[in-house]
Amino acid sequence: MPDSRDLELLIHGHVPIITIETHEENRALDLIVRASYKNYLPTFKWTVTDGLQRLDLSLDPQRHVSDPQDGLKHIKSSALQGIYILLDFEPYLKDPVNIRLLKEIAMMFDGNKGKLILLSHQLSLPGNLHALSSNFSLNLPSTKVLEKLIRDEAQKWQTSENQRVRTDRETLNRLIQNLSGLTHRDATRLIRNAIIDDGAITESDLPEVMQAKYKLLNKDDTLSFEFETAHLSELGGMKKLKSWLKQRQSIFTQKTETSVDIPKGILLLGVQGCGKSLAAKAVAGIWGTPLLRLDFGRLYDKYVGETEKNLRLALQTAEVMSPCVLWIDELEKGISSGNDDQGTSKRLLGTLLTWMAEKKSRVFIVATANQIDALPPELIRKGRLDEIFFVDLPGTETRSNIFKIHFDKRNIDTSQINFDQISEACEGFSGSEIEQAVVSAIYASHNSEATINTDIMLQEIKDTRPLSIVMSEQIQDLRDWASERTVPVD
Repeated sequence: MPDSRDLELLIHGHVPIITIETHEENRALDLIVRASYKNYLPTFKWTVTDGLQRLDLSLDPQRHVSDPQDGLKHIKSSALQGIYILLDFEPYLKDPVNIRLLKEIAMMFDGNKGKLILLSHQLSLPGNLHALSSNFSLNLPSTKVLEKLIRDEAQKWQTSENQRVRTDRETLNRLIQNLSGLTHRDATRLIRNAIIDDGAITESDLPEVMQAKYKLLNKDDTLSFEFETAHLSELGGMKKLKSWLKQRQSIFTQKTETSVDIPKGILLLGVQGCGKSLAAKAVAGIWGTPLLRLDFGRLYDKYVGETEKNLRLALQTAEVMSPCVLWIDELEKGISSGNDDQGTSKRLLGTLLTWMAEKKSRVFIVATANQIDALPPELIRKGRLDEIFFVDLPGTETRSNIFKIHFDKRNIDTSQINFDQISEACEGFSGSEIEQAVVSAIYASHNSEATINTDIMLQEIKDTRPLSIVMSEQIQDLRDWASERTVPVD
């Protein structure tokens, strides 16, 4: 196993302190003990509850050295070169006496076989111990290991229930893909949950696994998991965008083997309320992948450097969730070309651009924006993303389709509505304004106890002042910029 071999090399090396950050304490301890057997080294575990205990001989713990300083002094005074594992020692690294004792032990072990291993879910060594330390990370399970975990859990269930676990090869492969990026412990837990319910691994288990995986990974809440995605039927118009997505679906979802580059992402630029957010949801719905939404407002932190760290963690989470769609809504609000935030926007931009250039995972970016002049040119140039689509105000045919979509969604009888007439009457309306006209007409018809009809719809349209009139100059400027630089979605 690569984990065992890498740890053995560190233990056999000359660095006296090894740090291990993991939530899988038992697995890490097992690896250390097995590595110590091969190196014939006595191995001890210290905890604040039990003190010092020898593991390779299964001796009782020495509880009289459970105090951190007593434990370190005992190790220092002992002439025994061995492996000393300090569990959850992070809180005691703020004490200068403990730091000094650790340093003296490390210098005593330096060049010898003795090792201090600090094992915790979170560790931050003081600066004067960095030069004496090396970090070890447990590898995440490979595809082969994940399949073995599934088969092991299936065998356990079969033994207890005297039934075979039902599944098929395609579903099994998708489950393995969905479990990638999780630890052994978390993957095993999700596999067990999927099997125990009905003794089968089916298509219906996959969304639940992805939702549970997201909750495990996104502990800092910088991303939101959008459970409701859209379908093609919910998009009025956007024929060119739909065609573009269908052409790339099999390549992105790996349903066909190809040497073609994996799609990177798109920028949806356009008038407010014209369906950019719905289109972003539709990409995930059409491709059948999870949809993650990145909210720049949640990234920002008052401490210098923390905002960029939050972004990196969010992007790492997206990579582990791949294949997925990463929706960056209103991009210009998080990354602008201004200079009024002590350089945070520029650092965020640099972090995002570096990730976009280096990422190998199947994370498809759907960025939406309303103001092109607020976006830095290095982000929107070709090569960063695959295409820039412009979402304009809908034409007559598209407006008619949007009306039908919203009436159908609400199960409204449209026998007394002339769609051609109301579509002509609402020229300049955005998709969201058309929806609100439908909602208002429903209220009006309910209040008058009349069946919704063309006259009611026309009155509601007449009473609405669309954004294309209120902000006509800004919208025209956006259209002028997009006319030669972007691809229309229709």
